[in-house]
Amino acid sequence: MPETSQTQPNDAGRQNLKKGTLAALVGVASAIGLFTLTPREESGRKVSVSVAEDGTATIQHISGPQYLTAYLDVVKVPTICDGLTGRDIKPGMRFTPAQCTARLEDALVLHAKGVMDCTPGLKVGMYRRDNVRIAMVSLAYNVGVAGYCRSSIPGKINTGHIHEACDALLSFNRAGGRVIAGLTARRERERAICMKDAA
Repeated sequence: MPETSQTQPNDAGRQNLKKGTLAALVGVASAIGLFTLTPREESGRKVSVSVAEDGTATIQHISGPQYLTAYLDVVKVPTICDGLTGRDIKPGMRFTPAQCTARLEDALVLHAKGVMDCTPGLKVGMYRRDNVRIAMVSLAYNVGVAGYCRSSIPGKINTGHIHEACDALLSFNRAGGRVIAGLTARRERERAICMKDAA
């Protein structure tokens, strides 16, 4: 799992998790992993994450860039905060750190829900799935839920072929029709996280 400073309640206390939080959807360990990994992958920043007993997450910026002003990404899509895009994002828009944190959780919940819906093999409580969940939600956050769900990965996970699912991450290294070195490196990092549950 990604390195992080964290306060982690026991997953056995899941009945106390507030509905709608990322922790309630994917489990506390996976939520902490995603809240740590996503800013690092999307912005190159390090954060500290704590999760309260009810699943509410607090994210504190430690180091690295914070993109509080929208910019155009590698394929000219307006982007802000930690890789957030959408029709309402326009170049030059400014967000506060609190707005970025709220939008990050909303985006992670949306993508995690899609991943969990098409991949029953990632159900919370299944043995050795935290790292697979982190890697797959990270992929979906980057390529979209539809791209993830249409791929061969959910079928591989649902049939217990975790190693093959982790390997399949490597094929998602293109943007704008060309191989992007940064995406290739990101997929290798996600695969390394995923493989922790494949051994």
